Amino acid sequence: MSWAIRLEGVGRRYGRGGPWVLREVDLELRGGGLLRVEGGNGSGKSTLLRLLAGIDAPSAGRISGRAPARGYVPERFPAALPLTALAYLTHLGRVRGLRSRAAADAGRELLERFDAQEYAHTRLRELSKGSSQKVAVAQGLLGRPGLLLLDEAWTGLDQPARATLDEAVRERVADGGAVVFVDHDPRRLAGEPDASLRIKEGRSASVPGAGDTGSVGNAGNARSARGTVDMGGMGGAGGIALTRIEAEGAPGAGVPGALPDGARGTLHPDGLLSLTVPATESDAALRALLGARPPWHVRSVHPVRGERGQA
Repeated sequence: MSWAIRLEGVGRRYGRGGPWVLREVDLELRGGGLLRVEGGNGSGKSTLLRLLAGIDAPSAGRISGRAPARGYVPERFPAALPLTALAYLTHLGRVRGLRSRAAADAGRELLERFDAQEYAHTRLRELSKGSSQKVAVAQGLLGRPGLLLLDEAWTGLDQPARATLDEAVRERVADGGAVVFVDHDPRRLAGEPDASLRIKEGRSASVPGAGDTGSVGNAGNARSARGTVDMGGMGGAGGIALTRIEAEGAPGAGVPGALPDGARGTLHPDGLLSLTVPATESDAALRALLGARPPWHVRSVHPVRGERGQA
């Protein structure tokens, strides 16, 4: 059955009367489409995916059309839940309309597909970053969603699991679903997207994929993706965009030595590390924290509002 979702003049702002992070986005998605969303940190990519997932509501414009079942893999997976991997997947499967046995079977099948079956009865908070990300991807694929939204879902996966996710994306599109994804690796699914929505320096433009002319879906009259993004005072003349990271380390852990030069922060007595880094260096800071031995637990990552670093 065909379906389409339309975003018309959609915008999203932070809080009531706060700065705009997305503005005037027009987009149509249809089954069988693959859309890549590109842009720097803090540009609004995650906000767009949350709007498509129905988690956030637009502050302006409207979203219309028939919405299929949706699967969403967020950029930051809430791994500190008091559930085992399989119990978590089974619960979400039931929420999405599967019977208990079918939900458990689907969870086991996905864990096995991503070579994580040995963690079925391990609590989420005890999993490594990579294993936790496999569970995050598995929950997004539960029930074979008609619209799959992937926010840097490949980050943290090992190479075989990344290849498996590539394969799963192709399967969803071949089955008539649509996939919207964000990934910093330009080689990810290179040449396969129908179109790309590129967000840069407060504006965006539709960039046709290798196999199409800018339509997002299997209908030739689908509109291309376009829109504008407002950085909300995060950067601009005389300053640079900043990102704040809060992470929790093991007892007695010192500040990782591999943090980027632009990082500034405080290590509190309770083991909480508060970092402020240029947005362009946030990925490097996260790699340093997650790659430390033992790794740090990242509690939050968010843009700094109303504050600028000097260039």
